[in-house]
Amino acid sequence: MFFSRFCKLGVHAIRNLEKSATLTARTSYAPKAHNKYLGSLRNELFCSTTAQANSEQKTEEKEKINVIFCDKDGEETHIKVPVGMSMLEAAHENDIELEGACEGSLACSTCHVIVMDVDQYNKLSEPTDEENDMLDLAFGLSETSRLGCQIIAKPELDGIRLAIPAATRNFAVDGFKPKPH
Repeated sequence: MFFSRFCKLGVHAIRNLEKSATLTARTSYAPKAHNKYLGSLRNELFCSTTAQANSEQKTEEKEKINVIFCDKDGEETHIKVPVGMSMLEAAHENDIELEGACEGSLACSTCHVIVMDVDQYNKLSEPTDEENDMLDLAFGLSETSRLGCQIIAKPELDGIRLAIPAATRNFAVDGFKPKPH
């Protein structure tokens, strides 16, 4: 979650840098050496044209996978998740009740989910020691349990089914369900 937010901030900063570089390069009082530097910087950062950038954005928007969340009552929710997004973020964006008290920082087990298909589970990367430590605290642990913040959408996970356990263990505040920002 931190990484995706960091990337979004980076993209935003680079776009602002490009805008300011373009404005500075167009002013008559900017030294020529400065204009030359900004032009080369812009070329290094943005080597593609605007049309190519727009087509890349459309490609990124189209690249989504199907994910099915099953709640404690057995009700299924089908959503489309962009590649690179965690299941915790996807759940929050789609109003699915997956707590995530630590907001994906691997400090709790409240985003515990159960991958319902063993083949899909085997496509996931191995859990880290930190994730395993948190999973040890999870309610209703199973052989295919993972933390939603650690499952990142990728094309080979298309159609993954995730069950949300009936309860969570939130040692910080019992019963409190934080709302995503």
